[in-house]
Amino acid sequence: MRIACLGGGPAGLYFAISVKLHDPSHEMVVIERNRADDTFGWGVVLSDETLDNLAANDPVSAERIREHFAYWDDIAVVHKGVGTVSTGHGFCGIGRRQLLILLQERARELGVEMRFETDITEASIEQLRREYDLVLAADGLNSRTRQTYAEHFKPDIDVRACKFVWLGTHQTFNDAFTFIFEKTEHGWVWAHAYQFDKDTATFIVECSEATWQAFGFGEMNQQESIAVCERIFAKHLDGHALMTNANHIRGSAWINFPRVLCERWSYENVVLMGDAAATAHFSIGSGSKLALESAIALANYLHSESSMQAAVARYEEDRRFEVLRLQSAARNSTEWFEQIERYLDLDPVQFNYSLLTRSQRISHENLRVRDPNWLESAERWFQTQAGNPGSARAPMFAPYQLRDMTLVNRVVVSPMAQYKAVDGCPTDWHFSHYAERAKGGAGLVYTEMTCVSPTGRITPGCPGLYAPEHESAWKRLCDFVHTETKAKLCAQIGHSGAKGSTQLGWQEMDAPLADGNWPILAASAQPWSARNQVPKAMDRRDMDRVRDEFVSAAQMADHAGFDMIEIHAAHGYLLSSFITPLTNHRDDEYGGSLDNRLRYPLEVINAVRRVWPAHKPLSVRISANDWCGAEGITPDDAVEIAKRLRDAEVDIVDVSAGQTSTQAKPVYGRMFQTPFSDRIRNETPIATMAVGNIYQADHVNSILMAGRADLVCIARPHLADPYWLLHVAAGLGDSEVEWPAPYRAGADQLQRLAERGEGWV
Repeated sequence: MRIACLGGGPAGLYFAISVKLHDPSHEMVVIERNRADDTFGWGVVLSDETLDNLAANDPVSAERIREHFAYWDDIAVVHKGVGTVSTGHGFCGIGRRQLLILLQERARELGVEMRFETDITEASIEQLRREYDLVLAADGLNSRTRQTYAEHFKPDIDVRACKFVWLGTHQTFNDAFTFIFEKTEHGWVWAHAYQFDKDTATFIVECSEATWQAFGFGEMNQQESIAVCERIFAKHLDGHALMTNANHIRGSAWINFPRVLCERWSYENVVLMGDAAATAHFSIGSGSKLALESAIALANYLHSESSMQAAVARYEEDRRFEVLRLQSAARNSTEWFEQIERYLDLDPVQFNYSLLTRSQRISHENLRVRDPNWLESAERWFQTQAGNPGSARAPMFAPYQLRDMTLVNRVVVSPMAQYKAVDGCPTDWHFSHYAERAKGGAGLVYTEMTCVSPTGRITPGCPGLYAPEHESAWKRLCDFVHTETKAKLCAQIGHSGAKGSTQLGWQEMDAPLADGNWPILAASAQPWSARNQVPKAMDRRDMDRVRDEFVSAAQMADHAGFDMIEIHAAHGYLLSSFITPLTNHRDDEYGGSLDNRLRYPLEVINAVRRVWPAHKPLSVRISANDWCGAEGITPDDAVEIAKRLRDAEVDIVDVSAGQTSTQAKPVYGRMFQTPFSDRIRNETPIATMAVGNIYQADHVNSILMAGRADLVCIARPHLADPYWLLHVAAGLGDSEVEWPAPYRAGADQLQRLAERGEGWV
């Protein structure tokens, strides 16, 4: 097979090496526009895992590369003048130029032809495509090949917000990968620094666009820009200069990182690899990892599959998953740095934890494996902040107080509809369901949305708080829970709006009833879908009546003994229909601007707060993102909504998202709604609850320890296991969690089994 590799970077060279190792008869040529010893980067970071992959693929080059590595196990964070070090991270650095020299030597040994100082044009790419069986386009971030066949590859390039400049220094950072944060007269500036040989370290300087503009970096030449950076980081450079190896670039050499992802990685016999196909932000150091491991994969498939076409198809299928996984982590990391000013007031302990877990690749228990001593000290700090000094329990077991209500831990049983009420009255099903979950150890247990009127129900099976028998049934539950457990109870009250008069959840969700439909209300006369009935646009009389129904429901909740209430203003229900412009088309004082759209929900919230006892907390659930772009509620809007709720004496915001329109295009994933909670909590500020695909103790502890929420809601796991928290505690070796007295024998056995790594299943 005749193969041409366009680009003499790590991807192109290592692919050529890998192909030759499989079959020396292949004709391989690497074409590079720069000289053999040119390089415009500084150091390359690789993980222990990648090193093992290289050794398995080619022990010869792997051993040569290892001889030039600078190793470190620690990450150091300098913030507010405090240096925090954690260990167990297992990374290494090598100079990019040195790496290329070693790969060039190995390629020559294996018979790879290399043509340097050979420019690649559109015409030459076409010519090579005709001459060679396969053309590997590893021609970098600004790939000429990708541009030439853009209509086939369909690249998506997202230019990120922060500015950065890639520099080097002879100051040593050989004991740790170091992050340095400095507050300047124009805002925060930070550096990513790591050693890659005995004399030199990479020193990437980064800041927000606003800070970059305020310094005037765009009007400076490189030396002027470097001088400013040297002044900012003078106490960390110890007299050493900062250096550039990008003198070919005009101006200051600051750039914005472009995230590249192509819809397709192949066109006929042309295949993309490395930065030409996909990029990963430098803050997670995985660009070279992706390139090298992709090179190994394609070389393997070319020799294991039945045809070149089959090999390329498998390469794209298998590597795309890994690339998307790393790009997701890189996106999380990138956004953390882009939004860094919301975290810079955190205590250094929490700031360090937030930085370490920013990509979600490192979890709470993974940190315990890496550095148990540091994590224990961080857990002690968290417990002390929670008023529990001396404890080193995991964050999920820290107490939390809202007004006079004290929760024994930070785990919340989410509101989950049961559809088992009869004429709005909760039944024995509800008593059993909620009592079991209260016995299961969670600090706070929610009822499902409990409706304020018969016509405010979502389905005929939804419970209410609008009749004396409802109050009595809920009181029976509250009395039991308060007598037999330490859990607190929250009644979520709401009105269905345009999503009312629909079928039970296990029938056809959000579909109208076959018969017996009742009239419904909403902000505007817009049906939930073409199949649903058109709601009446509320007039002032309707608003007064529904407001008073919320007030009456809150008073009943107090009489029943609930410790807390939450007003449901999310998910397209009545109050949500006022807030989102997707469903509020009013032309009076309740429509138009966000302030106007919030006017009626705030009337309801203020009226409820006046009758709800001052010592009991009030929560509001919101949809922080309609997932409909600028046409709906955005995360920016959610911050403004939270500020209005804080001013209305709301104690905590239950931060959900979506379910406000059938046009929504949500982006799902682990903890996918937590970023909205994070932003509201750290920008407003107001206490928040995180919800959405949170199902492991690791998720809960990471969210809390990083300051992304104050409470964490667990939904489906509590449907499958009412004793989820008790089982989690046993798995974590936490013996302080309190089991119901009749169940303690089971707790003892479970803890013994957990200590031996066994279970009941």
